[in-house]
Amino acid sequence: MSLATSTCGMVTSPHGPATEAGLAILAQGGNAIEAVIATAASLCVTYPHFCGLGGDAFMLIADAHGQVHSLSGIGQAAQKLPTYQGSIPTRGPQAMLTSAAAVDVWAQAFAISRDEWAGKESWAGLLTPAISLARDGFAISESERFWLQFRQPEASALPGVYAHFLVDGALPAPQQRRHQPALAATLETLALRGPRDFYEGQLAATIAQGLAQAGSPLTAADLAQTRARAEVPLQLPYRDGTLVAHRPPTQGITTLEIMGILDRFDLHNIAEGSADYYHLLVEAVKRAFIDRNRLIADPDHTDVPVERLLSPAHLDQLAASIRMDQALPWPHNFQTGDTVFLAAADRQGNAVSMLATTYFDWGSGVVVGDTGLLWHNRGAAFSLDPQHPNCLAPGKRPFHTLNPGMYLHNGKPAILYGTQGADGQPQTLAAILTRMIDYGMDPYTALARPRFLLGKTFSDARDSLKLEEDVPAEVFADLARRGHALSPLPAHSPLMGHPGAICIDPATGVMTGAHDPRSDGRAMGL
Repeated sequence: MSLATSTCGMVTSPHGPATEAGLAILAQGGNAIEAVIATAASLCVTYPHFCGLGGDAFMLIADAHGQVHSLSGIGQAAQKLPTYQGSIPTRGPQAMLTSAAAVDVWAQAFAISRDEWAGKESWAGLLTPAISLARDGFAISESERFWLQFRQPEASALPGVYAHFLVDGALPAPQQRRHQPALAATLETLALRGPRDFYEGQLAATIAQGLAQAGSPLTAADLAQTRARAEVPLQLPYRDGTLVAHRPPTQGITTLEIMGILDRFDLHNIAEGSADYYHLLVEAVKRAFIDRNRLIADPDHTDVPVERLLSPAHLDQLAASIRMDQALPWPHNFQTGDTVFLAAADRQGNAVSMLATTYFDWGSGVVVGDTGLLWHNRGAAFSLDPQHPNCLAPGKRPFHTLNPGMYLHNGKPAILYGTQGADGQPQTLAAILTRMIDYGMDPYTALARPRFLLGKTFSDARDSLKLEEDVPAEVFADLARRGHALSPLPAHSPLMGHPGAICIDPATGVMTGAHDPRSDGRAMGL
C-alpha cells in the first residue's frame, strides 16, 4: 500500500477490486458520482461483512465550484413494531426493524449525475462490475476472513452468515474465491428494472416475502416508504477552510464539534504524536460525545439544537473546559458498528465522499430469502427508554454513527475523508484531519500514524483509552499521569477503523489518496 497520485481522477475504497471498478468508470469518461456507485455496488459483493444492499448509506457530493449535495440514506423503523422486553436484540430477525436506504442513495446520486453533471453512464452499466464479481467470483479479503473467524464462537446467532459465507462449510483459505449467484441475480434484476424496484417493484415483493419469512417486522409498505433525504449539509470553519458534514440523526455534528473545539487551540505549538496531542484530541472528543449522547436523534421526532451546538459561544465554552493536566473521567456508553468509506474525484474537479454500512459486522446475521441480501441491524441503535431522544417509534430514523466528510478550501473540494468504526469515527477523523490540515501530512502518512480509541472494543470491554503500541512509552506514561485509563492495542490494529482520504490541491489539481494500511483497501489514480 502506498500513496496514489493523479491529475486525472482517483478512487479509494477498502478493497482493491472495488476501487478498480470505480477507476474503470473514470477511465471511460465517467464522473465521480458514477465511479462511486460502481465502487459501492462492488463492495456490496466483495465486503459483505461491512456493507450491502440491505444497509444504509450516506454521500456528500460536490462539484468543482463547491456546490454541495448531502444525501442521507437512513432506513426508517417499521410501522408495526414488536413489543420488546428489556432491550432490542442486536442480531436476528427482531434486529431487522429498519428499512435499508443504500440503494435509494445510489438512485438519487445517479439523478444528480445525469441532471447536473451531464453523466452519460447507464444505470445498468454501473452495476455491471458488481454483477460480474458476484457471478464470476473474487478472492475473499483478509478483512472478511478475520471477521468470519472472530465471530465463529457466535455462529448460532449468525445463521445466515455461516450458511452463506463459509466455503464448503469451512473458513475460507487465503485468496480463496467465492461466487454469489443469488446476489448476482438480485443485482441483475436491479440493473434491469431500476433502483426503485428494490422498494416498490418485483424485487421489493421478493424482499418483503423474505423479510416476513425471516420474522422481521418490516413489510412491503415499509419498503415503499423508504427515501433517502436530500438536505443542506452542516458546515463549520476550520483553519482556512470549511468542514462539511451530514445533519442529525448522524453524528456528523459531533465530528464538527470536535474540530470546532480543536480550532480554538494552536496545534502548531503542540507536537503531533506527543502526550499533549493525544490528550487534547481525547478531551475534545469527550466534550462532543457528552452532547451527542444527550441530544442527537431524529429531528423529525425531537428538537436537536444544531445551531447552539455549533455556535462559537458553545465551542468556546467546551474548549475552555479542557485541562491539559487532567483527564475528564469517562463512564459513558459506547456504540459499536462497521462500515466502509469510499470516495472519488474526477478530472473536472467533482468529488464524492461516501459511507455505507450494515451497522455491526455482518449486520443482523440474516440473509433475506433467496436474494443473497444480508440485512442490517441499525434498528438496534434505538433506545427503549421513552424519555431518551433516540427512543424507538414507528417510522422513526435511528441515531447513526456514519459521517463521511469534506473539507473545502476557497469553496472547492480539497479533502474527501471518512472511516469505518462507529464511535471511533469522529475520533479517527480528528486524528487524520489534524494530521493533514494542521501538520501538512499526505493522506498515507496521516492514515498510517498511530491512533487512539476511547471506549470499549470487541476485545476489551473496559471504557479505557486504547492506544496503538507504536505510540512511544513515554507518551503512555505521561497520559497515565494525567488520569487516562490506558489499554494498549497492537500497532496497526484492525480495531482502529479503516479510514480513507483523497486530497485535491486547489492550485494544481493534483490528487493524492490512500486507504488505511490496516485494511485491504487502496487508492488508485488514473
